[in-house]
Amino acid sequence: MSHHHVVRRLRPYLFHSFNRSLQAARPFSRAPYRPEKQQVVKDVTHDYQNRLSQLEAQKPLAACYPRLPKGFGETRLPLSDFRAAYGTMETGDTLREDALVTVAGRVQSVRTAGSKLVFMDISDGNANLQAVCQLGKLQEAGADTEQFKGFTKVARKGDWYSVTGWPHKTARGELSILATQLPRLLSPSLHQIPEILDDPETRARSRHVDMLVNTETVQPLLVRHYLERQMNDFFAQDGFIKVNTPLLTAGAGGAVARPFETEATELEGQRLNLRIAPELWLKRLVVGGMNKVYEIGPAFRNEGVDATHNPEFSTCEFYEACATIDDLMQKTEKLLLNVQMEFATLRTNSLLKPLPELPVDLRGPYPRLEFIATLERELGCSLPDLSAPDAPKHLLALFEGKSIPIPTSPTLPRLLDALASHYVEPLCQQPTFITHHPAALSPLSKHFVCPTTSQTVAARAELFIQSREYANMYEEENSPIAQRRNFETQLRYRAVDGEGDGRGEVDESYLEVLEWGLPPTGGWGCGMDRLG
Repeated sequence: MSHHHVVRRLRPYLFHSFNRSLQAARPFSRAPYRPEKQQVVKDVTHDYQNRLSQLEAQKPLAACYPRLPKGFGETRLPLSDFRAAYGTMETGDTLREDALVTVAGRVQSVRTAGSKLVFMDISDGNANLQAVCQLGKLQEAGADTEQFKGFTKVARKGDWYSVTGWPHKTARGELSILATQLPRLLSPSLHQIPEILDDPETRARSRHVDMLVNTETVQPLLVRHYLERQMNDFFAQDGFIKVNTPLLTAGAGGAVARPFETEATELEGQRLNLRIAPELWLKRLVVGGMNKVYEIGPAFRNEGVDATHNPEFSTCEFYEACATIDDLMQKTEKLLLNVQMEFATLRTNSLLKPLPELPVDLRGPYPRLEFIATLERELGCSLPDLSAPDAPKHLLALFEGKSIPIPTSPTLPRLLDALASHYVEPLCQQPTFITHHPAALSPLSKHFVCPTTSQTVAARAELFIQSREYANMYEEENSPIAQRRNFETQLRYRAVDGEGDGRGEVDESYLEVLEWGLPPTGGWGCGMDRLG
């Protein structure tokens, strides 16, 4: 139901296509990326062999990757728990004997103070902690001077270490762990982590390095996690059942888009598609008696790549029996308000504190703009009868003398979409619903004659925020007779504009499902990548 949404650049294969599309519009001064010279981490730091030699001078390489001792997972204290348990210690205090703890994390920095004292900052992804390593304390546990020197030579930013010691607060008030045993190397970084990594191509190709250098790149993943958690809670409280529908099917449907195609080894000659939307499968479940269902999962569309479209994206769709378009809009307002309130609370989380405040207020009710009435108001004239055969010709006349690009293969849907993009969507800076789309734009939606414009329109709404679509919803067409007619009309448009899967046939299997009785149903879809 929803369009594919924003490129997050978490998938490196996207970068080449996106880069090429940008070069076509505005050539880059640097040489283009070439797949046969794919960048890896070695190209970032150049010190792989030097690092191996350094490690081998201290111990066998196999010893640099030890198994964790039995019970380590039970005795290790997460750094956030360490800070919560000992954060109120007095300055200069050390809790001894009965408070021996073990922590582990990736080294963020190593600082020496003479030959007998090392400070090491570690992070486990949720919190940071300083480890204080004093030669005298380590000698009490059996470490000798040469072992300490070897540790100071090897330890560097990027390594994973475990540290066992006492909770301690330094004279400067820094909560720390005072090592009573020589810190144990768990996994070395064989590359020097750069201080700065800003080349877009390198960041896309070496995403793990990007995350280590530019820690803010982790935030979209955290936001997505909390967003999905909040949406799952919202739907569960409203009585919805979460399901997983097929990704690989014998046909693609539910949206106007070209699918990816493949062929199964054991099904010779059988063409399979990666799904472009879960819509038709979810409606099958409603026919089967599941009156409230939803899914959050991937979809794939074999189309262009740009700053707002990705061939692989995630979507959330729900379907509810006996829900009207007004019900869907109200549910949208409630869901987004819950999300906004949840993230206001989550900003107290240290990892999410840098998140900027939302530039819009998501409290409802949101304004509603009728598609045709608003377009006519902005144009200053009435639209032609959109059901007439010559409607495209009359719409084309509206482009004359205006700086609106005429779409290629100017079918009725494409012309209407171009006009709405220019005149209606820019009006939606604050959260706004665009409603009652022309029937030609919504082949899976129920249609009716608008009493205001006398045009045949869809029982549909799209949520726009800052001129970008975030959610799409409509009352589903549940008549197999009307749906067949809509499919046939859609195929005529596809024959001209080349959209869709290129097949000149209606989805007979879906029509057969409708014959078993789909109740009046409200359907809703949202691109998770754009919402996050």
